[in-house]
Amino acid sequence: MGKLNYRGEQVDIGGRNLRVVRSGPAASAHPLVVCEHGAFGCASDWAIVQEKLSARGLRSLAYDRAGLGHSDPGPAPRDGRAINDDLEALLGKLGEAGPILLAGHSMGGLMVRLYALERARPVAGLVLVDPVTPDVFGLPGGPQAIKGFGRLLQLASVGAKLGMMVPVSFVSGNLIGLTGEAGQEKRRIHASAPHAHGAAAEVMAWPDTSRMAGAIELPDDLPVAVVTAGLNQTRGPIKQMQETPAKRSNHGYVEHVTAATHANLLGPRYADAIVRGVDHVLQAGSR
Repeated sequence: MGKLNYRGEQVDIGGRNLRVVRSGPAASAHPLVVCEHGAFGCASDWAIVQEKLSARGLRSLAYDRAGLGHSDPGPAPRDGRAINDDLEALLGKLGEAGPILLAGHSMGGLMVRLYALERARPVAGLVLVDPVTPDVFGLPGGPQAIKGFGRLLQLASVGAKLGMMVPVSFVSGNLIGLTGEAGQEKRRIHASAPHAHGAAAEVMAWPDTSRMAGAIELPDDLPVAVVTAGLNQTRGPIKQMQETPAKRSNHGYVEHVTAATHANLLGPRYADAIVRGVDHVLQAGSR
């Protein structure tokens, strides 16, 4: 097989592959940090965070969900339960038997919340990075905005087939501020028609994922760190929703990175805030 033109490896989870990027030492006493990307995202989004975690001796794993990035499509519907089925299969195939720490950005916050609620694998805690919350559907215009986003991604899929997303990718394909190989693959993925199609399928299933993730509250003893972006003045109601899981937790942590945006919170200027969230969860779990 020739050299892959992207970082990571392909892992067969049962007749289809997921692209996985692992970082850090081969073994560690700490839980594996599993990084879940947002809507229209991919494993590349976490490259800088993974570098910083590795420098601290922590193992991490980021992956492209089915149908996104360099992963094969998965069966419909692409809701949070199906996505977490894939994650379980992936961890099993990689021989990961121990507890995990889940970090989710944006819509990935819904996925990791649902995983913690429904799966038997021990979860050391959650780091929610400017997360989508189940109660966003209660905001004025929330359902309409999400439906519109799904339709926009469907249009992007059609446009990408015609090459229209290539110039767009040079403008909006790397708002995180990734460099090197990760930055290049992020732009390629951003211009990909299959990626846009896979992302649209997830967003169209967003209401169902949200209902699943909001069905019950997280356990009070689960450590939860929430890291948000932007000013309170402009995002007050959303920030209050985002804070809630940490405030309900007996081991909660909240950090507002007011100078950051939703995307560049994962980038070189602000990623240390996410690492602080990981540190909090690890320390809470060791008490």
